[in-house]
Amino acid sequence: MIRGALLGLAILAIGGYAVVYKLQLRWEQPLTVLDAGHYLTVQSGARLKDVAHQLHEDEVLADPYLLVAFGRWTGLDEKIKRGEYRIPSGTKPAELLLLLTQGTVIQYQVTLPEGITLADALEILAQQEPLENVMEGPEDARIYSLSKPHELAEGLFFPDSYHYEKGTSDWQILQRAHQRMQEVLASEWRQKAADLPYETPYDALIMASIVERETGVSAERTQIAGVFVRRLQKRMRLQTDPVVIYGLGHQFDGNLRRTHLQDESNPYNTYRHSGLPPGPISLPGRAAINAALHPDDSQALYFVARGDGSHAFSKTFAEHQKAVKQYQLTRRKNYRSSPERK
Repeated sequence: MIRGALLGLAILAIGGYAVVYKLQLRWEQPLTVLDAGHYLTVQSGARLKDVAHQLHEDEVLADPYLLVAFGRWTGLDEKIKRGEYRIPSGTKPAELLLLLTQGTVIQYQVTLPEGITLADALEILAQQEPLENVMEGPEDARIYSLSKPHELAEGLFFPDSYHYEKGTSDWQILQRAHQRMQEVLASEWRQKAADLPYETPYDALIMASIVERETGVSAERTQIAGVFVRRLQKRMRLQTDPVVIYGLGHQFDGNLRRTHLQDESNPYNTYRHSGLPPGPISLPGRAAINAALHPDDSQALYFVARGDGSHAFSKTFAEHQKAVKQYQLTRRKNYRSSPERK
C-alpha cells in the first residue's frame, strides 16, 4: 500500500509539473499579431476579462483565462486603463498586461498654425477623426465661458501642436490652447519693454495678432510692431489691411476696395477708427507676442509689401510714396503681399 501511495504521489507530482510546464509555455508564447501590430480599444469601465475575451475572439490571445487568472493573482486586473492601444508583434501575455496597466496608449497630434483664426482652428479640430467633435462652431457658448471678461474669443487660444489620445474632444484641446495662451501671455507681459501704449496684456495680444497677420518673416516682426506702436504713440491711425479684412468677414471676396476703407460701420476699419481694433484678428504665436512687447526702436512709420513676402520700411510719407510706386504700382505677376503660410 505504501508503495502504491508513493507511486500515486509521484504520478500526481509528474502530472502537476506537466500542467505547470504547459501553462508556462503558454504564458511565454507570443500573441498572434502581424508585423503591423494589433489595435485594441479599451472602453471606460472595461475589465481585464472583457479585454481578454475580445482578444481571443480576434484570434490574438490563445488562452484568455490564463491572462485573467494572472491578472487576479497579481492584482493588475483592477488597474487596466482605457484608451486605444497598439499591440506590437512578438508581445507576450505578461507584456500585454504591463501595456494595459501602464496606459501606454496611442498618441495623436494636431497642429494649430500661427496666424489662423478661431474659426480656422475649430475647422482643423473638426477634421481630426480621433477627436470627439462636440463643438458647435465659433459661437459655441462654452468658448465664451473661457473668454470672460473679454466679449470676443478670437486670439485667446495658443497656436501650437497638441498631443492627445482617442476619446479626447475638440473642446478639451481648445481648453488646453486657452490655458497655454494665458501662461505665455502672462510670461511675456512680465518682461515687456517700458513705455508701451498698452493698458493690459489683452491690448498686447491684439497687437500681436496684427503683427502675425502682417508678416511671416520672423526678422520683420519687431519692425512691424515698431511701426504700429509709434503710430499709436503719435495718435496716428494704424491703417492696416488685414484688420479691415477681418472685420469684413464673409463679405471679403479677395479684393479690398476703396469703399471698404471708407466704411465707418466696420469697427475693424483702422482707416476710419483710431487706436487698436476691438479685439485680436488671429491666433498669434509667442514670437509675435514677444515682438508686440519688444518693438524695434527705429523711426519708421510706414511699410509696404515688396512683393516677395517682405516689406520696405520708411520714416516719412514721401519715402513711403516712393516705395509704393516702386513695389506696388508696377506689380509683377507673382507679387505677394506676405509670405505664403504653410
